[in-house]
Amino acid sequence: MVGFPLLLIPLAIVNILVFLMPGVSFSAPLATVALLSGARWNVTFADILVALGIVLILFEVLKASRPRGRYLTDHLLSLLAFAGALAEFLLLPQFAGSVMFLLVVMTAVDFVGGISLRLRRAPAAAPASRETSTFVPAAPEPRAERVEPVVPAPATRDGAEPAAYPAPPAGEPPHAPSTAVTNDR
Repeated sequence: MVGFPLLLIPLAIVNILVFLMPGVSFSAPLATVALLSGARWNVTFADILVALGIVLILFEVLKASRPRGRYLTDHLLSLLAFAGALAEFLLLPQFAGSVMFLLVVMTAVDFVGGISLRLRRAPAAAPASRETSTFVPAAPEPRAERVEPVVPAPATRDGAEPAAYPAPPAGEPPHAPSTAVTNDR
């Protein structure tokens, strides 16, 4: 049912009634409903068609807002349904009535709503420029490697190789060797 405009259902019902059953009236009461206020509401075929169209508009909006879909097909068929309903309403005297007018308005809302939902969901396009640009991926950021500092050992008096002191723990400043002269003689 993807791509099928659901509002074609009430439009098809109207076409069937107008062309195949010309004596059926849209305003003839089908049932009478007693309301809580005590008033009586005469339910007509026109009321049922308009209510059906409103419910189907809800499903059209849900269908247009799905994450993946055939947007072009949906919008094109919605446009064709709107154009056909508008042509029938304007050109054929049998369709000149409030039911057909409301169905034409619903098909217009379906078409414009689907387009606006699609445009709203589309990613923001970059501003157009006259220059041609090519995509250059960003170079990865260099990673800093941790280097342990080496603290030189103080020289010995006898010329022997000095022992290296271990690096201070992380977070502590390195300690300089003491320069104090001691008299050990």
